[in-house]
Amino acid sequence: MAQFIRFLSQNTLDQLPLSTQDIVASIEHLLLGRNCSKVWNAPKSVITPSDGRYMMATLAAADGPQILAVKSLLLNPKNSSRGMQSIYALVTLLDSDTGMPLSVLNGGWVTAVRTAGLSAVAAKRLARVDSSVAAFVGCGVQAHSHLETFAALFPLTEIRAYGRGTESRDRFCLHAKELGLKVIACETAREAVSKADIIVTSVTISPELKPFIDAHWLKTGAFVTMTDLAAPWHAESMSAFDCIVIDDLEQEANMPNPLVNPALVAGDLTALVNGKITGRVCSKSRTAFVFRGLALGDLAVSALAYQCACDNSKGQLVEI
Repeated sequence: MAQFIRFLSQNTLDQLPLSTQDIVASIEHLLLGRNCSKVWNAPKSVITPSDGRYMMATLAAADGPQILAVKSLLLNPKNSSRGMQSIYALVTLLDSDTGMPLSVLNGGWVTAVRTAGLSAVAAKRLARVDSSVAAFVGCGVQAHSHLETFAALFPLTEIRAYGRGTESRDRFCLHAKELGLKVIACETAREAVSKADIIVTSVTISPELKPFIDAHWLKTGAFVTMTDLAAPWHAESMSAFDCIVIDDLEQEANMPNPLVNPALVAGDLTALVNGKITGRVCSKSRTAFVFRGLALGDLAVSALAYQCACDNSKGQLVEI
């Protein structure tokens, strides 16, 4: 009998009927499963050549769903001058028991959706439930995915946006307006973040990037999700946060340079979801989620998309 692998393109994935709630629930399910040894997450492997490229691979597996996911990704800031995206990635799914290949997915879609999903899981526990103003520093793919996700979870009324490229900022602002939100295009990062309840930073990392955001600018009660390794934040200002959660303590222990001072870290996302650490305890607390990216998130989102594609007969079947 012929065996087939299902290829899921960006266009196919965009058309799948997946809600923010579906994605958050899938990630939370695996985080809970990790606590009882039903899910396994390996620290990411990274190569950083001196020319500014960032190469990365992740690995995670579960018994329920019975899937192993591997993602490979390459970021090159020079791609913009070539008329290309800065990041390309693929996710491969195997049966975690037999090893049978199941699917190949567009990794850019998985990365965007899972990153916003991880932020949402943290935000449910660290952000104020009445958050209405969101600020975005960096207006690329991650800003768009986080906008959709947070608009579905919080009563947002206003968006403040700052980007070093006015074209991407204007495109992002248009997206927010289409969602019915008031939009303020800001000229500085401080103008964007100082009045916001939720802040998303997704600045493209490069050797030339210098910190330009100070946590002391934030108002009391603010929540920040940093998808960019906290690279644009002044390290000495991170003590302004009352609670900082990272994605994975085990992964962090394998990295040569910490995201933030380990003494400031309350714990990781698995501990937060499983109730081993407390999230927001006061309406005036400043909280932050700082993360490199969690392989478990890639597995949760890609497995969910694969099952949805199978159920709806979507994607291209290729004979193995």
